[in-house]
Amino acid sequence: MAKIKGLHATLIKEQFEKAFKRKGYAFFDGKKKYNLNIIGVRNDSHDSSKFDDTLLVIYRDSDKEWEVLTYEVTTEPGPAILRRPINPDGTAILVPGQYRGVYQVGLHGGSYRHTALVQRNGTVKVYRDQNKNSTMEIDEHTLIQEGLFGINIHRHSKPDERDYVRGVSAGCQVFRDSRQFAQFLEVCNISADKYGNAFTYTLIEEGDLS
Repeated sequence: MAKIKGLHATLIKEQFEKAFKRKGYAFFDGKKKYNLNIIGVRNDSHDSSKFDDTLLVIYRDSDKEWEVLTYEVTTEPGPAILRRPINPDGTAILVPGQYRGVYQVGLHGGSYRHTALVQRNGTVKVYRDQNKNSTMEIDEHTLIQEGLFGINIHRHSKPDERDYVRGVSAGCQVFRDSRQFAQFLEVCNISADKYGNAFTYTLIEEGDLS
């Protein structure tokens, strides 16, 4: 994790604010402390085996100065899930977009239940990869569905970091380092105490920043 403050944080904030404006997305400011912009940036490589995407949290800290947290994540399902989808329509891949108020702090299910940001307050859009190989392939013919699919933001099953995604994501946004996820959740809890348990997640692609 990197924690960025000062001028560098302000410059990053301005870059993302401009990118959001081009796409018609809301960027939260309002001079409020801990009004979080939670942003995923999908790497153009689309390598599903690695944690090569980035999640940022951009907000004003307790002194109302801009602060940026950055984390290594995957925004794509791992190759094990691409080969063996758990849904008959194909493996879910979150469609880039802004999902306003869709997430809340809650319990992520599965074999390693833990507190996470869970998709409980609204729908998201997903691509369905149906070819059952290890490569994420999306084109104009790819099936898109909208619904409550449990596309959560969570950690993996181990207490530290790992190098490869394998089967830890079936469409969720997953942190490489579980210890850093705990730090991320602390900031989310501070925000929830101030503004309520609802969070917006915005997923963009690397090229959206150019």
